[in-house]
Amino acid sequence: MEFLCYHRDRPGSAALRDELTEEHWAYMDQYAKEMIARGPTFADDGVTPTGSVHIVDLPDPAAVRAFAFDEPNYQAGAYRDVLVRRWRNLLGRTMWDFPGGRTGGNRYLVLGLGTGPAADLAVPPDQDELIAYGPLLSDSGAIWLGTAALLRAPDPDTARALLTPARYADIEVHDWQFGGRPS
Repeated sequence: MEFLCYHRDRPGSAALRDELTEEHWAYMDQYAKEMIARGPTFADDGVTPTGSVHIVDLPDPAAVRAFAFDEPNYQAGAYRDVLVRRWRNLLGRTMWDFPGGRTGGNRYLVLGLGTGPAADLAVPPDQDELIAYGPLLSDSGAIWLGTAALLRAPDPDTARALLTPARYADIEVHDWQFGGRPS
């Protein structure tokens, strides 16, 4: 089962996150085979961290909750809250398979928090800039709760336009970059 976890930073926690970088990476190394995508999000300044997204393939909701809440930054209080949702990988690949590579261009996490009937269930026709794409679902996978995407786009407004605005209670766009240990 695939899941999206978005850990939102507690304001002023950047120093704590810096202090825990190695612990965080060591923890994530344990999940390398299960990882579909990962990476930090940033404020508009492109420097201040605001959160961390992880898309993982784990056996069940209990396993993903253990993954999300045992994470060192969460345990130390660096995160304000955590969004955990079942997710479906409509592209069928990991971020490391993205043909556009790890660098170049602006990258975004787009979270559409759904309302009403499901929307944006099909992969958009122009998928060259999509890194990851899929619906956010209930634990059972039966109820659509929104849509999430990682993509390369010229600006936040272009990234936001990926989703159908009237079908969401809110659409969040976060500056994002590929995560993991530097090569």
